[in-house]
This record gives sequence, structure tokens and C-alpha cells, in this order.
Amino acid sequence: MDKEIYGKYEIIDAHAHIFPEKIAENATVNIGHFYGLPMEGCGLSDKLIESGNKIGVVKYLVCSTATVPHQIDSINRFIADECGRHPEFYGFGTTHTDSQDIGADIDQIIALGLHGVKLHPDFQKFDADSPEAFKIYEAMEGRLPLMIHCGDNRYDFSAPARIANIHKNFPKLRIQAAHLGGYQRWQEAGEYLAGLDNVVFDISSSMAFLSKERAVEMISRYGTENCFFGSDFPMWGHEEELERFLGYGFPEDDVRRILSENFRNFYGI
Repeated sequence: MDKEIYGKYEIIDAHAHIFPEKIAENATVNIGHFYGLPMEGCGLSDKLIESGNKIGVVKYLVCSTATVPHQIDSINRFIADECGRHPEFYGFGTTHTDSQDIGADIDQIIALGLHGVKLHPDFQKFDADSPEAFKIYEAMEGRLPLMIHCGDNRYDFSAPARIANIHKNFPKLRIQAAHLGGYQRWQEAGEYLAGLDNVVFDISSSMAFLSKERAVEMISRYGTENCFFGSDFPMWGHEEELERFLGYGFPEDDVRRILSENFRNFYGI
């Protein structure tokens, strides 16, 4: 693809992961093992920016996930510190269903200047619509948006039906449903999640698996005004993901919406 095309668009990466330097390599390897996929890079802030700079990314939603409760504080502080070092970062904190004080976790995330909560039910081993998870959403609703991993054929923790049930019980909770609402479970995602108010979708870790026709159908079904570009770095590199997306042939107005305008509108930035 002609690299001059990159300068045509403002690009925001709506889904990226970063880790502290001392664990970044192991964390990246473990993610690769979990999904059975080779990783494009290492989950360091500098490596993320280096990859994003190749296509002109101006902002990144950065996050990490606590697999056990004692990681919550350090992860939230790490994300906040990295946002302080890198003004192009838009940070999300995390919590866990086994946290001893979910309300305090949400208060901390807000006090640190972070903008939302990232949960990964498959990593964290909880049903996304369990009573324990509902305690998190109760503490968040009206205060912070949720970005949640959705779908996996191997597990049922984050099945699209569970995400729909979250929305049913917390209709005012703003939700960014990752991976077009259902990694490897896109048929279910379209059935359960299309047309829900306050639910938007990032297209990360989807484009590599879906045909062009299927990806265009999914994005169109949700509405191009409800979808965000995302890399899921270090899963994928920015150049290959942008090339896939631009290959879908959406009209220019839709391309601009998905690459940045929808993100800015949803998060008010």
C-alpha cells in the first residue's frame, strides 16, 4: 500500500496493550500462547508508539488486565504513569471480581485520571454477567465506560449473549465491545449486540480472521458510526491492520469515522 495514504487520515488506535518493561516480554509471550498466535511486537510503550508512528496514529487507548486482585493497584498506577509520560495515551484501568473493594478500585481509577475500565473475562476467569461482575458495573455505571473482551470459541465467559445481558441490566453503562463484539463468535455477536444503545465496537483482532465480505457485513450491521479502528497491539502491527481496513472499500466519510471520529465522539475528546 502507498504509504502516502496514511497522511490522509487522523488515526486513533482504540485497543492497545502495554506492560511494564520487566514483564513485557513474558506477558507478550503468554498472550501468544493463550491465543496460539505469533505476536507482532512486544508490549512496551515505546514499541507501541514505534508501530503506530508508521501509519500516523495520534492517540492510543492503552490498557492491561489484572488476572489476580493484587495486581489491580500496580496496573492502574502503571497505566496512569505511562499516560503522564505519553500524552497520546488514553488510559483505562482495571479491577477484578475477586477484589476486596471494587468501589475503591473505581475511585482510584478516576483519581488517577484514567478514563474507563478494561475487563477480560477469559483471562480473569469470570462470567461477564455473573452477580460478582454486576458489582463492578454497579460501581461504574454513570461514572466510567467499560471496554470488555468479547467472545472465544473455547470459553463461555465473555459470550455475546452475556454482553447483551450486561446491557439489559445496566442500560446506561457505556460499553466498548472488543473484537467486533465476539472474537471467533461473530455470528452470535451480530445476533445479540446489533442495535444496542450505548454499545460500540472495536474491530481489533477480527480483520485477520474474517473475509472482506464478512467484515464489511459485520461493520455495516453495527453501523459505521458505532465502530472503532484498533490494533490489539502487540497482537498485530498497525500497518497490516490499516491495510486490511482500507481494503474494505468503505466510503471516505465512513473511513474517517471509524479511524478516529467515532472514538472522539463516544469518549468526548
